Amino acid sequence: MSLGWVTIPASLFILVTAVAVVRLVEVTTARHNARWAIDRGGVEYGQRHYPVMITLHVCLLVGTVAEVALTGRAFVPLIGWPALAVLILVQVGRAWCMRALGPRWNTRVIVVPGLPLVTTGPYRWMRHPNYLIVLFEGIALPLVHTAWITAMLFTIANTPWLVVRVRTENAVLWPEVGPAARGRSPSCSPTSTEPCCTRCASPTRTSS
Repeated sequence: MSLGWVTIPASLFILVTAVAVVRLVEVTTARHNARWAIDRGGVEYGQRHYPVMITLHVCLLVGTVAEVALTGRAFVPLIGWPALAVLILVQVGRAWCMRALGPRWNTRVIVVPGLPLVTTGPYRWMRHPNYLIVLFEGIALPLVHTAWITAMLFTIANTPWLVVRVRTENAVLWPEVGPAARGRSPSCSPTSTEPCCTRCASPTRTSS
């Protein structure tokens, strides 16, 4: 696919477009679920860093296309096929998270008081499965077409914000589980898609 003086491989265009469509579906679902949560008394946390997260993910898509187009990165089967397999697997993993959380899934950190902990799906074993998904996705998507610079820069830029998100969500959970739980890993924590914090326990609950 040629755009003036740059050429974008058709396979890359299709791949990035597909990921972008999935993102739009996620954002639409998140907005719907946010209304559901707010209508039930939900409170949002971490609003200030949410736009940064959105910007980083847009840059991931744009950067992947730009790097391949400007540097002529080729599809290297030894790297591209495994990366594509990982990319598909993380989409399945995110769908698993969304299914487990139902209407409580969101890209924002929203707590609905009084809801029970979600301990099904991946949340049975992990506190923040979606952040692991984001980490692998940010590496796999660019590497399908060997855009290693984008993979590296996104990971470096995104990791601190993932830490911020985790700390934000854990800060919401800790008052509920009590000081005794600080030395152990809780069975569940708020999580957003970016993962959904609305799966948390009621503020009156003292243990996870």
